[in-house]
Amino acid sequence: MNDNSKNLIEIEDLHFAYGSNQVLKGIQLAVPRGKVVGILGVSGAGKSTILKLIGGQRRPDRGAVRVNGRVVHELDNKGLYDMRREMGMMFQAGGLFSDISVYENIAFPMRELTDLPEDLIHDLVLMKLHAVGLRGSRTLMPNELSGGMARRVALARAIALDPMLVMYDEPFAGLDPISLNLIAELIRRLNDALGGTSIIVTYDVSETLKVVDYAYFIHDGVVVASGTPEELLGSADPSVHQFIHAEPDGPVAFHYPHRPYTSDLELISRE
Repeated sequence: MNDNSKNLIEIEDLHFAYGSNQVLKGIQLAVPRGKVVGILGVSGAGKSTILKLIGGQRRPDRGAVRVNGRVVHELDNKGLYDMRREMGMMFQAGGLFSDISVYENIAFPMRELTDLPEDLIHDLVLMKLHAVGLRGSRTLMPNELSGGMARRVALARAIALDPMLVMYDEPFAGLDPISLNLIAELIRRLNDALGGTSIIVTYDVSETLKVVDYAYFIHDGVVVASGTPEELLGSADPSVHQFIHAEPDGPVAFHYPHRPYTSDLELISRE
């Protein structure tokens, strides 16, 4: 079933926990069709968990995720498989198959999910690699790529089948400034060229706010701020201000919750 509403994804009152660790505590957000949307927050805020719930890898404890009008956790195996065929994913660590070439990595989803003839797959692979500036790398193995090149190959694979939705999990992590800026520009340009919808999950503020249409900031399991890049940059919310300006002091704590330091020292001395 295809839905014609303006939002491709709608998340309502989403709760999720890993055991006793309550990660999401009532997330509300929407991703409009044709837009690039950022989900920002510190490490451990639940950003990647949201992507897993969108893709059906996890089931919510409460609430719902709708993708193209379908409630993800209500889909059977076939429905979930069909939905995932319309999604592309750029994994946090790239996720390239290490024992096959760049060309074979891009061709893999085409061979697995379509009945396209090999000559057409050849042309499509070269087209996707050309789009990310790496057509000349098709015979290389993943271990012969730099970090930035590997991310671009992963990006080419994510868009291999022109999906309706592409999700990027920390696409800028570990990149030098030149590669980082290039990947950010590619995400924006490819989204517009393909007419798709993109979600960027990241803690990198500066590059993300340059390319997204709208962004959400997650803190303590809920959306504490949302808006255009300009609105977030001007936000008066203390946690947003601290995050955007990388300030050490504020509501976003550096330390994981713990007992007083002196209590731990006393415990060790008694042992």
